[in-house]
Amino acid sequence: MISTVINESLGLAFPLFQGGMAWIADGKLAAAVSEAGGLGIISAMAGGDYLRGQIKIARELTKKPIGVNLMLQSNTADEAAQIIIDEGVEVVTTGAGMPTKYMPAWLDAGIKVIPVIASVAMAVRMEKLGAFAVVAEGQESGGHIGELTTMALVPQVVDAVSIPVIAAGGIADGRGVAASFMLGAKGVQLGTRFLVAKECGVHHNYKQMVLDANDTSTITTGRRFGGNTCRQLKNQFSRNFIKVEYAPESTAETVADLGVGALRRAAVDGDTKTGCFLAGQISGMVKTEQTASEIINEIFAEAEQLLSGTEFVK
Repeated sequence: MISTVINESLGLAFPLFQGGMAWIADGKLAAAVSEAGGLGIISAMAGGDYLRGQIKIARELTKKPIGVNLMLQSNTADEAAQIIIDEGVEVVTTGAGMPTKYMPAWLDAGIKVIPVIASVAMAVRMEKLGAFAVVAEGQESGGHIGELTTMALVPQVVDAVSIPVIAAGGIADGRGVAASFMLGAKGVQLGTRFLVAKECGVHHNYKQMVLDANDTSTITTGRRFGGNTCRQLKNQFSRNFIKVEYAPESTAETVADLGVGALRRAAVDGDTKTGCFLAGQISGMVKTEQTASEIINEIFAEAEQLLSGTEFVK
């Protein structure tokens, strides 16, 4: 069985995190992943009352550790940061910035802080501030992305810090897990693969778009003005976004306004025309709806076979 400092320190069966996908990663999905031996993570994107409710749901469904993902640009970030403490959440992951202002309180509460980073400089900074680990996320991921690929980012971060590194971006099966460990990672984070978990409550249109995807089905928007690059599935919304983004008269503000409410329209309403369907480049590899347990066990059975005889299989 594959075992590293990640699962051993967090009380997990597998060194695997489920991505904290905004408007998607709720208490039911997180509980299913945690119950299956990974770390289920709830998105804090929808506000304080929602977050408290989803943590309660997860706690009712599993006694195992759970995590919360905090998008630092959210206008409810301060409230969510305190709720994470109040509710005794074991792990917090963060995205879209540096969690500097929240880390002292989280660390004092005994919470393991694991920021999602896209560069070596960010990883080094987070280690100095007391992060337990970092998630090194390559641009293959769905959602907001950096410039480096997983293959290039992970080994450079591993070489730069002494804390554990969790690889994310472009991982869909045991081959991706095995490759991540060979690059020096101590764990993996998957988002897109869990979009089609049976316990995932995302709209069925969203799941079907992932299941129907191929290797060229994603597109990145937001590169022109920087700071908000996003990978999503191709549809009417994303194609129109690109058209407006690169129009000579467009500004950063007008482009930013295009995305308001688009993710919710995809995840909750299933609007295939005006919704923003965030998904990674591995969408073309995801062809079956399975339970969280089936996904995790299948992935790690394949990874263990590939890594047999190495230090990772105990």
